[in-house]
Amino acid sequence: MGKPVPVRVRPSAPFLNKLFGERGLLGEREAMNNEIRWKQRFQNFEKASDVFQRRVGAYRLDSMDEGYQMALVQAFEIVIELSWKVLKDYLEEAGVQTLSTPKTVIRQAFQARLFHDAEIWMEALKMRNETSHTYNLGVMGKVLDFIAGPFDLQLKELHHTLKQFL
Repeated sequence: MGKPVPVRVRPSAPFLNKLFGERGLLGEREAMNNEIRWKQRFQNFEKASDVFQRRVGAYRLDSMDEGYQMALVQAFEIVIELSWKVLKDYLEEAGVQTLSTPKTVIRQAFQARLFHDAEIWMEALKMRNETSHTYNLGVMGKVLDFIAGPFDLQLKELHHTLKQFL
């Protein structure tokens, strides 16, 4: 005989509403978990931001070094991912809902005045997708200039702003 196949039972909508609804059993616990989640995510964001700052510093010392270039791009990809996720968690803890995509999160964070330049953040998302899916030397110089320039300033601003809410 083969291995038993696990049977998944789908909970009913009334059951889920009771557990997760506005006044459900888990409402208060969920709110507390959201607060904890954004603070834990901020710790990860802060560590990645520190690494990013060190990579920017190394890149500025020798911008022609391919290793520094690649390390900076890698740090950028990680910090972008953690940036939109920490923003999502913070906004959800503040009561904002329907945050399903990075672009939606960036728009909401801008409206909440967590940073002042949404265009740079949207460009950062676009560049992150470009660097994650292709390696194009023609684009690399533009990406590195953006990362070490305007994006670096925006990341510092976001870090400072979020740290005030801890």
